[in-house]
Amino acid sequence: MTRIQKASPPLARPKSINLALQGGGSHGALTWGVLDRLLEDPRLVIAEISGTSAGAMNAVVLADGHGRGGPAEARRALERFWRATSDAARFSPIQRTPLDRLIGRFTLDYSPGYLWAESLSRFFSPYDINPLGLNPLRDILEDCVDFDTVCRSDVSVHVTATNVRSGRARIFSGTEVTSDAVMASACLPQIYPAVDIDGEEYWDGGYSGNPALQPLVQSERSADILIVQINPVIRHRPPRSAREIINRINEISFNGALVKELRAIKLMQEVIEAKGIDLGVTGRTYLHLIHVDQEVNDLSASSKMNAEWGYLQLLFDKGRRWADDWLDRNFDRIGEGSTLDLDELFDDAPRALGPRLTE
Repeated sequence: MTRIQKASPPLARPKSINLALQGGGSHGALTWGVLDRLLEDPRLVIAEISGTSAGAMNAVVLADGHGRGGPAEARRALERFWRATSDAARFSPIQRTPLDRLIGRFTLDYSPGYLWAESLSRFFSPYDINPLGLNPLRDILEDCVDFDTVCRSDVSVHVTATNVRSGRARIFSGTEVTSDAVMASACLPQIYPAVDIDGEEYWDGGYSGNPALQPLVQSERSADILIVQINPVIRHRPPRSAREIINRINEISFNGALVKELRAIKLMQEVIEAKGIDLGVTGRTYLHLIHVDQEVNDLSASSKMNAEWGYLQLLFDKGRRWADDWLDRNFDRIGEGSTLDLDELFDDAPRALGPRLTE
């Protein structure tokens, strides 16, 4: 007698989502952890990514790997990139002090190499000390990424850089996404000369779009935008030291463009609601945010220059936990509505944007 097996229920169709990735030096390893967890989840498909600085690097590495072998290869490609970055940093004069290593502190605030480089940048421009624009990250990027594959990948990438002359954001998409575009997006003007593209000079995209949301709002592939934010919007303790004040100014500057775009989206949504306009499914924008405010507050600004493998792994693990927690709480809302409360974000007395994850 033949046994008739009951058919398994069909798998639910994966949900499509767009990603907006901020920059932040080695803190981009937090985003690496988030991406690793999202790529691991068969319920999700990453459609488009807008990235700036380290976010742009994560984006092109992911797209290259995805184009060669799907999500599994994208995860391996990201790990190879961050491992190569860490290996190159072993020869840098900017290292933790023996005391910091002894007590497990990852800050570079007391590193003689970091303090020397910081002082040098206040008196000399990169055109004085690095006129050739040498940047070891370019070699790592070009070794790890085939930009022809990025352009053919089913994950579309948008990279933002700041035009030095006009101060405006330029968004590179499609075949415009090259190693020059990514290096321009990550060009800190105190450290590297501006990157020349088509006769225009560009600096870090964080000054004008960190990251730019415009291409994702216009996307027809997904209504959902998940912002992975690694620069604190809120500092619970006002800065007092000179370094803290400079760091806070940079954070406000690098978050300013994103906040403005979110305000514009909020205003647009209010007008649509007030006028009762029905945009249909394709005209909607759902916003989501992965950002554990308190944990990012605990990271020193100088640690953005620390690329030790142990530190990158620590950040990676934190990022995976952020993403895991966010998926547990919000997966069902993808495709249905926003989980980012813009009213709370723009509250005059802002609170933390997400719960703190415990160890």
